[in-house]
Amino acid sequence: MSLAARSLAVTRPDVPAGLVAIPVRTRLIRPGDDLIGLIADAVRGIARHGDVVTVSESAVAIAEGEFVPAEYVRPSRLAYLLSRRAGPLATISQPESMQLVIDRAGTGRVIYATLAQFLGRMRGRRGAFYEIMGDAIAAIDGYTGTMPPYERAIVFAPRDPAAFAQLLCERIGVAAAVVDANDLGAAKVLGWSDGVRSDVIAQTLLDNPHGNGDEQTPLVVLKWRGEGRNPLLEEDGP
Repeated sequence: MSLAARSLAVTRPDVPAGLVAIPVRTRLIRPGDDLIGLIADAVRGIARHGDVVTVSESAVAIAEGEFVPAEYVRPSRLAYLLSRRAGPLATISQPESMQLVIDRAGTGRVIYATLAQFLGRMRGRRGAFYEIMGDAIAAIDGYTGTMPPYERAIVFAPRDPAAFAQLLCERIGVAAAVVDANDLGAAKVLGWSDGVRSDVIAQTLLDNPHGNGDEQTPLVVLKWRGEGRNPLLEEDGP
């Protein structure tokens, strides 16, 4: 059983007082791992009925083999050109990641989105590129900041995060969610088991208790220690 690194009271004004986040350390996740079995062992004695086990999307994707080393990608001139114009913190600021977006979405769609972005900025509107590209960008996570040996790996989205969360819930008897959180104050729930309030989970993880470096805590157990109804779960949640 893995030990919780620390217990953190969630003190955000937009979530009910009494929520606690417990990051749980695991061994390094590898392609082909039985991730559900690994999680079950890691949270044994920590997660209980009424809790929600949140799993990093990168951990799920890596176990599924959904990543590629950046060295395997040969960026085109278009990828280099567009990546230089992206914000420094954007996934597509890396030419290899941009090339994968081009491969998935097609050159025509990328050029169209680029023109829409240019025209939008002239009118004082931003974000057209990301709106048009949508899932083609959301499905790719850049390699900056990922711990070894994945520091040069471009990680894709998990295949079916909702199905994974439901299977995990059924295996461990505790509600579960697959999440995408970072240190930039953003968190998104990609998939969740029956009865989970995904909106509350996303707000609770905005401070990213998973960590974004070498913490090796891809799991966070959320607990309700306040009074009244558990805000993490619907009335009929597990």
